[in-house]
Amino acid sequence: MSGVQLVPVARPVLGPRPDSFPRWVLLTAGSIIAFSLIAVGLVRITGNGPDQLAAKVLAERSLRFEDRPDGGVAVIDGQTGLTLDVLQGEQGFVRGALRALSRERRVRGLGSGPAFVLSAHGDGQLRLFDPATGERLDLASFGPTNSGAFARYLPLQPGQAGAKP
Repeated sequence: MSGVQLVPVARPVLGPRPDSFPRWVLLTAGSIIAFSLIAVGLVRITGNGPDQLAAKVLAERSLRFEDRPDGGVAVIDGQTGLTLDVLQGEQGFVRGALRALSRERRVRGLGSGPAFVLSAHGDGQLRLFDPATGERLDLASFGPTNSGAFARYLPLQPGQAGAKP
């Protein structure tokens, strides 16, 4: 042996070690995130959120929509089977709304299924609900002209615009 001796050199520690972040901070942050996710999930599942509380139903009607050979769409009362109207031409909003709800039925393989439910609520909302899929469209959010395309099929109640006392 040559007589050279290796001596370990101590390195000075500058500041905290990178893995010494306070564990309690991470646990607290994780707990807050978990609580938030659970709370939001419970509100959505139970239907108790502010956007999910239903206002009183003022008027309601069951409606079926059938395509006609001439390209029109028949609007049929779901209870009586009477044809209320036949929509001709573009009817962009009505067709678009029906297409959105019908698409979900096709995806689930339900066919035409039960009638849609059109309802006017005390909070000013007009909703088209599909009981077959649970999907709903809040029609009032599309403006008065578009929602009016559906509102005309609701039976008028005393106190509603256009109703006779």
